[in-house]
Amino acid sequence: MTDQPVNILMVDDDEDDFFLVSQLLQDISPGQYQLDWAPTYSKAVEEIDRKKHDIYLVDYRLGPYTGIDILHHFQQLEYRAPVIVLTGKGDYTIDKEAMQAGASDYLVKGEISADQLERSIRYALDEAHHLRVIEENEKKYFGVFEKAHDLIILADCDKNVIDANPAALRNLKYSKEEMLNLNLKELFYHEDQYRHFFENICGEDSSLRTEYNFLTKEGRKLDVMVSAVTLDETEQIFLCVAQDITERKREEQEKQQQQKFVVTGRIARVIAHEVRNPLTNILLAVSQFKGEPVDPEESQVYVDIIERNCTRINQLITELLHSTRMMELNIQPHGINELTDKALTLAQDRLQLNEIKVNKDYLKQDIIIPADEEKVVIALLNIIINAIEAMTPGKGVLTVQTLQQKDKAVITISDNGPGIPEEMKMRLFDPFFTSKPKGTGLGLTSTQNIVMNHKGTIHVESEPEAGSTFTITLPVNG
Repeated sequence: MTDQPVNILMVDDDEDDFFLVSQLLQDISPGQYQLDWAPTYSKAVEEIDRKKHDIYLVDYRLGPYTGIDILHHFQQLEYRAPVIVLTGKGDYTIDKEAMQAGASDYLVKGEISADQLERSIRYALDEAHHLRVIEENEKKYFGVFEKAHDLIILADCDKNVIDANPAALRNLKYSKEEMLNLNLKELFYHEDQYRHFFENICGEDSSLRTEYNFLTKEGRKLDVMVSAVTLDETEQIFLCVAQDITERKREEQEKQQQQKFVVTGRIARVIAHEVRNPLTNILLAVSQFKGEPVDPEESQVYVDIIERNCTRINQLITELLHSTRMMELNIQPHGINELTDKALTLAQDRLQLNEIKVNKDYLKQDIIIPADEEKVVIALLNIIINAIEAMTPGKGVLTVQTLQQKDKAVITISDNGPGIPEEMKMRLFDPFFTSKPKGTGLGLTSTQNIVMNHKGTIHVESEPEAGSTFTITLPVNG
């Protein structure tokens, strides 16, 4: 109980009964209860309309009226206050009728003890409090359910739709009646998707978040991100919230197409630039053969020019193909410490020439991963060479670390160079993108391709004047 007294209204036309109940309440706890009296139906209705009491004790017999009439008045007001009905001994039919009409409890006059009255009041107040909390939560849920922009559907594991919010009806083009007659599998565009959905939601996990395709009544496909969770395991009822991502996916596809055009255009411009120079040399050499006859010694010079530039063009095309194509891998078990050391060994001459200090922080016990040794070493070597070229000779520090994160092997390569500008980071792995005067721009493209072919990831972090860190993550189990 709270520090404030419990306000009770007793509706009874017998003053002796009022006095008796008042004494019982004083016996329970003096000052804990404030009891008011309404001796008539009209006075009772007047007090009830004011809604100032916490609980009501109502005698069944009130002259021409009954306690059931009082309960009906509560219903008309939609006032859900706890009501305890006082009945005569043996009035079991009346007791049942009172409970059906909304009474919290009933007590038999002449048999009421202080403990019994206190317990009945306490239970009725607790029940009323719990019902209010439930009602408030229901109102909150109903508000979210009705006003949410996402599609919300309640269903059971028999695949029957139990309820759907306005957003679901609006987006799926069904009426409420049509939706409630649907089997949920009819909303899935692909049969394998609804099978996957129900295997997960009705399985052990009882929750999921996956992208699916829904089908509207008009036959239009909706791309949706579905989050679902089981609400009642006994009844096997689950809540399904579907976010319509159709427009977002369309915009992403358009953006990807635009990016493809941008990349394709950039590659085309670089190829045109790289190939045009040797082609110009070839054409100039060929033009010499079209003019005056040249002696054999001079013609050999022009033939060499043609051959050298044709070879250059062939090399450019080969490098481009190797840097971007899916490759065949010779997978064998190798340690990440072992692979990293081999890449450092190949870069040893450059490290010494530039007086670069190397810090190694390896795992004490090497992690074995499935890898193509030659290709992974090349990928690491490309990053190491870039780091060497980025640092000031005599002041450079190269830090190489290996570690394990769950089922992933991680290799980080850090330098203390000037860092990579933000606008360059976005294009770092693009074919032919380079900041080096004589670079082809295919080294990091090739590195990324090798890592991706090993089902791994590569990520770069860099801050101006704070150096750069490349992180390669490779799966331990392939």
